[in-house]
This record gives sequence, structure tokens and C-alpha cells, in this order.
Amino acid sequence: MTFVDATQEYEAWLGRHLELVKEDLKVKHAQMRQAMFPFFRASYYRWAQLWPAVCEELAEVPAVLAVGDLHVENFGTWRDAEGRLIWGVNDFDEAWTLPYTSDLVRLASSAQVSALETQLQIGPYEAAEAIREGYEDSLKAEGRPLVLAENNLDLRKMAVERLRDPGKFWRKLQDIPTWKGTVPKLAAKGLVRELPQRGLEYRIVHRVAGLGSLGRPRFTAIAEWNGGQIAREAKALAPSAAAWAEKVKGTPPILYQQMLERAVRCPDPFLRMQGHWIVRRLAPDCSRIELFDLPKASGEARLLYYMGWETANVHLGTRKAKKLLADLKKRKGKWLYEASERMVKSIKTDWKEWRQASLQ
Repeated sequence: MTFVDATQEYEAWLGRHLELVKEDLKVKHAQMRQAMFPFFRASYYRWAQLWPAVCEELAEVPAVLAVGDLHVENFGTWRDAEGRLIWGVNDFDEAWTLPYTSDLVRLASSAQVSALETQLQIGPYEAAEAIREGYEDSLKAEGRPLVLAENNLDLRKMAVERLRDPGKFWRKLQDIPTWKGTVPKLAAKGLVRELPQRGLEYRIVHRVAGLGSLGRPRFTAIAEWNGGQIAREAKALAPSAAAWAEKVKGTPPILYQQMLERAVRCPDPFLRMQGHWIVRRLAPDCSRIELFDLPKASGEARLLYYMGWETANVHLGTRKAKKLLADLKKRKGKWLYEASERMVKSIKTDWKEWRQASLQ
């Protein structure tokens, strides 16, 4: 199956599970043409289809409830119930039961694709090793949430220095015109429920954000409360693209909530499911640390190490550390780097096909 055929088939399948926003899909398709990293982020469905064949030797390993669409921009910060800054995976849209190696290879592949386009100082082998080491160390410790307080001071420094400017953040949100259409009942209910006060006046906007989720309905409620602005967002969920790739019949389950409940994690108290919608708080301190924004290769390696650590935190929700460690020790040589090299080669081929098709 060509990439174009896979895209058409997947989007038709997705459209049977939620109402697609066609204008947002056009934006997604255009961004996929511009550079390989946006293409990578926006096409997890193709990864789910190709990975078992390209990395066949890594498929027969312990399965975990995995992130699925894991990449270097799928990590960020939030505040826990104590107001502490937490860092970790911030999107489980594609959660599915997969070999634990799938998340690791996708994460290493994303670092390699990012390096091709953003002038990273760290090499692809060193990036893969940093991820592997972080993953292994987390397993040995049986996981630990990454709380940016008295521990993880280097990660805290990276995060705090790169939190978004509040003025710019809120101006950008306020510039979005008020949504004039209808808002699905469950989405509206979820937004209202998560506001800090009943009867609070708010307006709804449609925010165009993300890449893998572009095309899904997304609504944001913006309000003023106690002297400052607040926002809550509801995003439509669908079954993982991995279910499409595996040709699962019927309506596959959405595993987002299971992932939140099982992972070794400091929960975000503002992140909740409302039916097939995920509702979360939007704020300047909910942000990513960009790899290309770090000044030295050592900083890049350290951030990738933490990404590997957090990946193990997620996997430990369904597998004991001993079983994962036992299999990990069987992997000899440059297995993670070499597997990511093969996947990046496949991604390049698909991207060239997509760009060529768009010119016709």
C-alpha cells in the first residue's frame, strides 16, 4: 500500500469514529509537505502499519500499554495537585498495547528526524543511547515521576527557563475568533465542569493545534477568574491508529484513561475524560522543552535521557521492571540506533511520495 493510499484509508476509518474537521485536515496535509519532522508527527498511522514489518525482530517482546505516537515533542509540563511543576508525556491519544520496543524506536527515530532539520549537536547514535540508558535506569529504579522540585534540578532549569511568556500566550488565544457553530454536548459539559467556578462567563474558540490530532474537533473555553485569564480545552478522542493498522473489527476501545491510571505518574488534576473527549487546562506553564532550543549536546543528551526515563514510567503501568529488564539485556550492540535508522529510511520514502503526489 502506498502512503497516499494508506492516508486515504486511515482518514476514512477515522471519520467513522468522529466528525472530521475538513479545513484542519487541509492544514495538516500542507504541513506534512513542508518538512519531514511535521510529516513524521502527523502520520503515526503509517508507522503503526510499517513498524512490525521493518523491525520484525523487535516485535516478539513483552507487550505494554504504550504511548504509540511517542516523539520528542510529546513531552511537557503541568502542575500537580500540590502546585508542583511536573514533566512527562502529555498526550496519550494513540495509546495501545504494543511491544515495548515500539515506543523506544519511535522516540529514537523522532530524535534522528529532528536532528536532520534543526541542527542538533547530538548524533543519532548518541541520541538513541541516551534514550536507552534513561529507560533502563528508570526500570532499575522501578520508575519515579519527574517532579521538578528538590529533585531533577537540571530538568527543572531547562523547563523553567523555557516556559511560555504569559502575555504572548494569552494574546494568541484571545486573537482567535469566537466559535459560531454548535459545541457537542459532552464537550461543552466537560469544559464547564472543569472551570473553577459555576456561572463563570466564558467564550468558546476553535484552536488549530497539534499535528497528529489535526482534523479532530477541538474547543477551548476562555474566561477571566480572580484577576487573570484561564482556559480549558476539549479534544475529541478516537481509537488508536494502531487498531486501524491491526484491522481490529468493530469499535476498538479508547485507552487514554487506562494509561493515566496505570502509569507511574504525578497526575494532572485538570486532565479528565468526558465521554470520548479529553479535557485539560491550557496555561503558559503547560509547555514543551524544545530539543533544538538547548545550547549544548550535553543538554540534548540529558533531555533525551529523561524522555527514556519517562517512557519506562509509562510502561511500568502494565509490566513489572524485571520482565522488561530481562528482555532489554538481550538486545545487543546498536539495536535501537539501527532500528531507528531503518524506520527513518522508510519515513523518507513516504515523505518523498507525499510531496510528489501533492505536485500532481
